[in-house]
Amino acid sequence: MYRLVLRYHIIHGCPALLFAIASDDVNQVRQVLESGEAGPNDQVGPQSALAFTLTNDKLSHKNEIVKALLAYGADPSALRNPDLNPSAQASSEGGQSVSDSHSQPGETTPEGMDPATRYYVTRADSTHTRQTSQLIYRSFFRPLTRVRYDLIGQDWVLEQLFRVLSMHSQRLSVAPIVVLLCGPSGHGKSLLARKFGSLLDIPTHTVNMTTLCSTHDLWQSYSMSPYEEPSSETLAQFLLDNEGKRCVVVLDEIEKVEDPKALYSLLMPWELGRCSLEAGKRHVDVRNVIWLGTSNIGHDLVFEHQDSRPDPSKPVTREEYRELMDLSRPHVSQGLGASLLSRVTTVLPFVPFTTEEKMAISAEAVYSLTGNAEKTLSPQDVEAIVTKVLPSYVPSEGARSLHRAVSNQLVDLI
Repeated sequence: MYRLVLRYHIIHGCPALLFAIASDDVNQVRQVLESGEAGPNDQVGPQSALAFTLTNDKLSHKNEIVKALLAYGADPSALRNPDLNPSAQASSEGGQSVSDSHSQPGETTPEGMDPATRYYVTRADSTHTRQTSQLIYRSFFRPLTRVRYDLIGQDWVLEQLFRVLSMHSQRLSVAPIVVLLCGPSGHGKSLLARKFGSLLDIPTHTVNMTTLCSTHDLWQSYSMSPYEEPSSETLAQFLLDNEGKRCVVVLDEIEKVEDPKALYSLLMPWELGRCSLEAGKRHVDVRNVIWLGTSNIGHDLVFEHQDSRPDPSKPVTREEYRELMDLSRPHVSQGLGASLLSRVTTVLPFVPFTTEEKMAISAEAVYSLTGNAEKTLSPQDVEAIVTKVLPSYVPSEGARSLHRAVSNQLVDLI
């Protein structure tokens, strides 16, 4: 099948996406899609790019490539279209298919996918995903919709975040954007914060708030994120260099600052978009800075709210999430102070994972720990490992407990 597709593309002169996928390098796939050389819904021979990836048993990084295609807009409904996902028999007979008796290749059905791939394909195929993406479709923030293929769960967090960004894009609000991501550890707060700037391709400065003792320490802090290049630039210099420009400042674990008074200097920039970096010096324009704070405030509240729901096993509804948001603000107020909270645009609590989300996290942990698992382990093998580790899930530790359980399971299998 692969050779037939390769020959088709050589004859027709459109090999960019085929070669990128066949390279088994997700970065090449992203580069082709980003450059516009090919689209995520282009055909690769008789198949859609998504179907070609799912049925290609030579790929070691299939899950990552599927996620990249979906992130750039691949339509999962193509998998149900016999013209874009013909059965193996139809392909061998020259691409002729019968629409009313379409038999999808097993790898392209939910039952034939591993838990992680199934999760992302199903998520991309949902009406809610498309509706949420429309919130910032025409805005500067549109690339941020790709974060749902890095972040498992937290659909309501993303919807509320996109609503806030949409309002700001429409200039319905003149205040700077200040978002506080709060809740239990291991549920994606830091992941979302660190992906924010990179997806938008704008500068990011991350402050480890646990190291601060004073206002001076805040402005003189260096960016301390393992996911950014080491920098000798202080926060003050970062804001001066990016004055008037769109950029991101991440205040990691904001409630753990040694002296709460160190946060007072944030009141003016968060309310007026002006920053006084040093007494007697001119104010710096920070209206286009996006401030992202992460915090474990509300950890207990999130689990109490989860336990009080009529059926905790079901996904949180929009109404339940809105209720949790309203309950979270008083908790944040107690932790950070009412004056600071009054300048926060929105507080977004992170909620516990569903069973499907825990399975997806575990499956991705299998891939990250075994390297080429997608070649050596079948989707059924991965699902068997995932099923064994689910009882080891610790809600207060979130994804970290699943990664640890997968690691222990794989050690036992060696």
